[in-house]
Amino acid sequence: MPAGHVRRALQRRGPARRARGDRWVDHAARPLQPAAARGFDLDRGGVGWSPGCPPGRRVGMRVGRDTLLGLLRRLPEPDVGQVTVLGVDDFALRKGHVYGSILLEMHTHRPVDVLPDREAATLADWLQAHPGVQIICRDRAGAYADGARTGAPEAIQVADRWHLWHNLCEAVQKTVIRHRTCLPEPASLATDTSPPPAPAAEPARRPETPATNRLRERYTAVHELLGKGMQRKVIAARLGLHPDTIARYADAATVDELLISKHRSSKLDPFKDYLDARWNDGCTDAAQLTKELRAQGYCGTDRTVRRYLEPLRTSGSPASHTATPPKPRQVTSWITCHPDQVSESRKLRLKAILARCPELHTLAELVTDFAKMLCNRAGDRLTAWLDTAEAADLPDLHIFTAGLRKNLAAVTNGLTLPWNSGAVEGTVCRIKAAQTRHVRPRELRPTTKTRPDTVVAVPITRSPPEPFFRVRWQLAP
Repeated sequence: MPAGHVRRALQRRGPARRARGDRWVDHAARPLQPAAARGFDLDRGGVGWSPGCPPGRRVGMRVGRDTLLGLLRRLPEPDVGQVTVLGVDDFALRKGHVYGSILLEMHTHRPVDVLPDREAATLADWLQAHPGVQIICRDRAGAYADGARTGAPEAIQVADRWHLWHNLCEAVQKTVIRHRTCLPEPASLATDTSPPPAPAAEPARRPETPATNRLRERYTAVHELLGKGMQRKVIAARLGLHPDTIARYADAATVDELLISKHRSSKLDPFKDYLDARWNDGCTDAAQLTKELRAQGYCGTDRTVRRYLEPLRTSGSPASHTATPPKPRQVTSWITCHPDQVSESRKLRLKAILARCPELHTLAELVTDFAKMLCNRAGDRLTAWLDTAEAADLPDLHIFTAGLRKNLAAVTNGLTLPWNSGAVEGTVCRIKAAQTRHVRPRELRPTTKTRPDTVVAVPITRSPPEPFFRVRWQLAP
């Protein structure tokens, strides 16, 4: 701000002006008086996630955010006190590079401390400095398990139920992908004398452009470096490409797979079966068909309908559209959702898929049993469920069960005790929300020399947060 603007702003204060030496001290100390008189508890959480101005206006304090945050930094840190039930989870200070750990007192859902990293030794040192922790709620990270085991060997470790269900859903999706050949409906034997459908056209290829030439060069470079034994991450750093792009090039058997234009989903896809049936009935008017589709919920244009009907007009053959098979992610959702949340049509499609694939049928039964065990907190049935899952021919699920075996005590406690990491995940979610509002965290314990816009959170909350994560199967209260 120019010096003239600052001088005019200070002159508007009128009788409040002081000598230059004590003006700033006076204006920095005076805002606490009306705050205390109105019962505004700064240590209770009046600032929250705001930079400081909204609370100041609410209590009638003529103070900027810099001054208010500076006063907050001068307050002594509250005593942690006795923590009997502790929640711990990590959050990103710089995603992919720097992570910290947030610690919560699970009775009040109030943060008690922030650790500079997520290492086991750091958590163990904190637990040794604060004895008396009886229960530790955590995810299935090995570092937190080792730190809790070292720093508080007598404490009961509780694995979070949401993470258990999330890891199971990931294993289910991998299993469905492994058996994706069972998802399409089998072609029925034709009993009529209708002519066979025309052979499918070859996939469209991209025209030769500078972009396709660059794609060929990158594909050749990636496979040359892979032939030399270099890792994909090293190749990505050397070529300046994203690791996902390197993976796509490395997984392609030939460069032609990258040049084929893939079919994109269209708003017309759910209505293609109806269009084919109406075309075979003799209705070839695109305007009339568009009108009928709009009555069924179609929100596209008539040009899309005309474009779809154009090959049928050219060939003159009856329409033969094969229903699009469900995607593995959709089937995973049908298996892991509560039956009451799945529509009847999807239940029928899922039932047909499970009838065609015995492995997926066994998987669906195991998921249902685990969900009931999770909702009813029947951790005593976990060992029997693990034996049944390991006896099934489901390699991807075996990886999940092996992880549960390594943390069997913590997982059993998570499926039995009422404690979970929901409050910790809610706090981490608020930290992420602060980051999206351009409040970049560099220090969670800022000193007086830290800029105000680097403050993420003072470890205070206004009220116990609501549970953030919702398991598809309703958890027991």
